[in-house]
Amino acid sequence: MNFFGFVEQYMEEGAGGKGNEFEEDQDGFAEKSAQAIPGDVRMISGCKDAQTSADVSNVQQFGLPEDAGPGGAGGACTNAFLAAMEQNPNPSWTGLLRTMRNILSDMGYSQIPEMSASRRTDLNGPFEIQTEGDGQKKALIVGINYVGQQGELRGCINDAKSMKNFLEERGFSDFRILTDDDEGFGDDVPTGENIIRGFNWLVEGASAGDSLFFHYSGHGGSVRDDDGNEKDGKDETIIPVDYRECGQIRDDTIMKSLVMPLPDDCQLTSIMDCCHSGTVFDLPYLFTANDDNLDGAEEAEGNGESFTSPINGNFDLNFALKLGMQMFQAFQEGGYEAALQAGLSGFFANM
Repeated sequence: MNFFGFVEQYMEEGAGGKGNEFEEDQDGFAEKSAQAIPGDVRMISGCKDAQTSADVSNVQQFGLPEDAGPGGAGGACTNAFLAAMEQNPNPSWTGLLRTMRNILSDMGYSQIPEMSASRRTDLNGPFEIQTEGDGQKKALIVGINYVGQQGELRGCINDAKSMKNFLEERGFSDFRILTDDDEGFGDDVPTGENIIRGFNWLVEGASAGDSLFFHYSGHGGSVRDDDGNEKDGKDETIIPVDYRECGQIRDDTIMKSLVMPLPDDCQLTSIMDCCHSGTVFDLPYLFTANDDNLDGAEEAEGNGESFTSPINGNFDLNFALKLGMQMFQAFQEGGYEAALQAGLSGFFANM
């Protein structure tokens, strides 16, 4: 069954629901969420939804090599991730998150990383940012310091530069970089429109075997939920440089433009270094890297057992299907261009 057939069938049958309704049917949830979100999407956030993510004055304290980036200020999540990968270039998910958590804790930061995913994932399995084979390796990198604005940050453009270096070392060569750097680093300014266009660029032409990467360093926020799919009544957001004019980019828009368009067996990895970012992708699985959860994963690893990512109890399968139906209708009414604007381009690989 292709995606659109799945949408029509389950919308008619009413077989969606919240993730917490599937605790007794883990396999059923895995099947339905995989059909609702065809791509293999994995996101590491620097903090939980209710937390803030730190901007660090000097990233040298993370112990990174001098050629890792420009130095100076930077985001705590980005640089904890880079430092963890420097310590162990081939970690498990558990190992990576434990090391990030230890680095942040040792430096006095209370923020707790989270890992969310579209697939049930063995957290004791390998963390990899690229698939095997010769698929595309594309990366969208956004770093916003909000130069001259209230709430100006110092390290987000540096984060963008450091992440580009990291990805180039791992075979990525096709980049779109959005920053507000007055010295000209990047391809364009990270306005709301350009970020959405960046999402479309990243997913356009995506196919099975591709490895995509999205890194965001900037402000994150939350606004009142306007469609009733959030338990806490808030949509998580990322904040473009022109947010005063265009507003914030909601998690619903990210799901529609970046997550749902990806075809089956296309991998997207994301590092979100911003406040209130734990569920900014609204994915079906969510693991909070606190000490108790990490201890449980490591105990399972020591026993030679897998430790799968827990269901995100607040994931709304019906809402995901509703978004899918909206995108399908855009395709029916306006063809390829309308579907592209709706963030649907990657779905053509499934038809």
